[in-house]
Amino acid sequence: MTKDLLMSRRTALKGSLALTLASALPATAAASGLSAVVDASKRGHPISDYLYGGFIEHIANLINYSLWSEVLDDRKFYHVVDSKPLPQPEGFMRRMMPQPNKWVPVGPDSGITMDSVAPYVGTQSPVVHLAGASARGIAQPGLSLARKGYTGRAVLAADPGAELSATLIWGEGAHERQTVHIVGGRDWSVVPLRFTCRADTAQGRLEIVGKGAGTFRIGAVSLMPADNVRGFRADTMALMKEMDCKILRMPGGNFVSGYDWKNTIGDPDKRPPVLDPQWHAVQPNDVGTDELLQMCREILGVEPEWCVNTGFGEPRSGAELVEYVNGAPSTQWGAIRAANGHPEPYKVRYWNVGNEMYGHWQLGHMALDQYVIKHNLFADAMRKIDPSIYIIAPGGFVDEMTTGQGIVDNSGGPLVQYGSDRDWAGGMLQHCSGKFDALATHAYPPENKHFDLTTGRNEDIQQTLLEWAQAPAQRVATMADCWVEYKKRFPELNQGRVKVFFDEWAYHFQPDLKGCLAIARAFHEFFRHSDFIEMAGFTMATNWLNYDRTHSVVNAYGRVFQLYHRHFGKIPVTVTGNSPVPPPKYPVGGDQPKVNTGSDTWPLDVSAALTADRGALIVAVVNATEETRMLHLAVPGIRKGSKGRCWKLVAPGLDAQNSVGKPPQVVIRQVSFDPAAASITAAPTSIALYEFARTRRLHGEAGPA
Repeated sequence: MTKDLLMSRRTALKGSLALTLASALPATAAASGLSAVVDASKRGHPISDYLYGGFIEHIANLINYSLWSEVLDDRKFYHVVDSKPLPQPEGFMRRMMPQPNKWVPVGPDSGITMDSVAPYVGTQSPVVHLAGASARGIAQPGLSLARKGYTGRAVLAADPGAELSATLIWGEGAHERQTVHIVGGRDWSVVPLRFTCRADTAQGRLEIVGKGAGTFRIGAVSLMPADNVRGFRADTMALMKEMDCKILRMPGGNFVSGYDWKNTIGDPDKRPPVLDPQWHAVQPNDVGTDELLQMCREILGVEPEWCVNTGFGEPRSGAELVEYVNGAPSTQWGAIRAANGHPEPYKVRYWNVGNEMYGHWQLGHMALDQYVIKHNLFADAMRKIDPSIYIIAPGGFVDEMTTGQGIVDNSGGPLVQYGSDRDWAGGMLQHCSGKFDALATHAYPPENKHFDLTTGRNEDIQQTLLEWAQAPAQRVATMADCWVEYKKRFPELNQGRVKVFFDEWAYHFQPDLKGCLAIARAFHEFFRHSDFIEMAGFTMATNWLNYDRTHSVVNAYGRVFQLYHRHFGKIPVTVTGNSPVPPPKYPVGGDQPKVNTGSDTWPLDVSAALTADRGALIVAVVNATEETRMLHLAVPGIRKGSKGRCWKLVAPGLDAQNSVGKPPQVVIRQVSFDPAAASITAAPTSIALYEFARTRRLHGEAGPA
């Protein structure tokens, strides 16, 4: 495959537009309004399925509440069991996560002490002091329960005179509870629990109490729906499987730079609960290395992109992690994995060595000239264990360093210069060549903001709906501008072996139709750079779902991902038109690309691709305006006389969402259309994919298979 056969960033916009339109469109069409030609003979690099990937961070209880099925919070007693409320989280975390439930005493606070001398796990375990016929123990209120069976366990030790029981409560009536008697000996033992909840509630309660003489101790408690899938929620696993995502990046994010993976393996009840130093939230370490990899490999069929701690971590730990995950059972850490119940190596290929290590916010952040040494030490140590791994390194492209890091570090001016000590990606390319296979980049463009290269701040601006929806695509384009410049400075990039993983991106964290318009336009820009953007990870992959603690549905963002992943083509082809994108509104740099994003069908954004078998052509049309637009569309080589299929994202308005307990408002609808018609109608605020069956391979058709 030669470079000439691949579409670069603006191949579709640099063709001979007048000649193409004159030869391919009806004479009246070219002069009557918005027009486009799809040229299937000019093809780009195949679109990777990984562009529809996801990112999931172990941020506070995100994974614990969305994917994992554990009903209880603080099940290993990080907090003291008393009647005092937990302190409210502050700032970002208060907005991000609900307040977790807390264990409280049954009886007076004085009836419970916390044993910090010989705890079962972590730093403390509760000891309940019995008081004869009066029940004493612990309870956790505020549980979300569904009408189904529940299974669990309690790790207990009790004096001979203790009479113990556990009760699950789902209502106020005497019949709205179930009590099971349990037996505990002097030594720690695991006691199974089993209940049948008879109603849905968000105010359930679990009590573990005793009567009689002496004391009993509690080391850990667990309660899960009986239909859990290896500890994961059956409902969200089914929906994540429906999403058919091909790659998931985890477990961080910023979280990973303070994460000790060795706390997350082995017996879940013996894994210590810890306070995550990044997000200041307690992690029970239940959803650990094995659980997440098994979710990917054995439940969802997803390729994991595993993120390694290069913040507070060190190369030896990274190498040991690779051996634990990929090593044979005969190796030191492979044997530990086998003893933990998984003899077969996970065979993880993609390793994200370090998160946003260029950022001042990152635990373990250091200067670039020091970090490149650390990266190379990690890469060498990890590849010594498994030479086949694919390493993704933190990029910190000039656009990201300007709009993110640049906001707090304006030394040398707001606009980061190529080759400077603030050009993180440039430094990685210069000092770590051969030590990675891809560079990672991240983008979270703020709404209704523009990074001002004079002030060095995000300034408020007024945007049309179209400009608003264009923002994520603009950030893809600014990164692509950087890639063009890096290719000039590092000619080896022209060989195409080093890729870009856009493995964190998001916009407008309110999954509605309005946000879907922005996602669709971002997809189109990813497709225009399929020669080097290999992966994109949407933040968070759980944001494809709307969920509470017991139920879930695919939300609007999930539907737009499904629309493109299921129905768009695999081999991008050239689209030309008669309405170029407008010139840059702001000085180039930061969040303003050299060429505004979109196709030559402004204000519509049109992208097209052949199916993998080349038997059909899919044309995607995004209308991020509130007016109906007519598009004269020429598609040479299509089969005549048959109805075409069209898939549309249908919603009653821009704020339409899909929510648990309500009828879905955003759905994919299939309709038919006439492929031979000279024009299509793009409804206001619409996303539609049109399928054109092809008659044959066109004469002179070229491009990669």
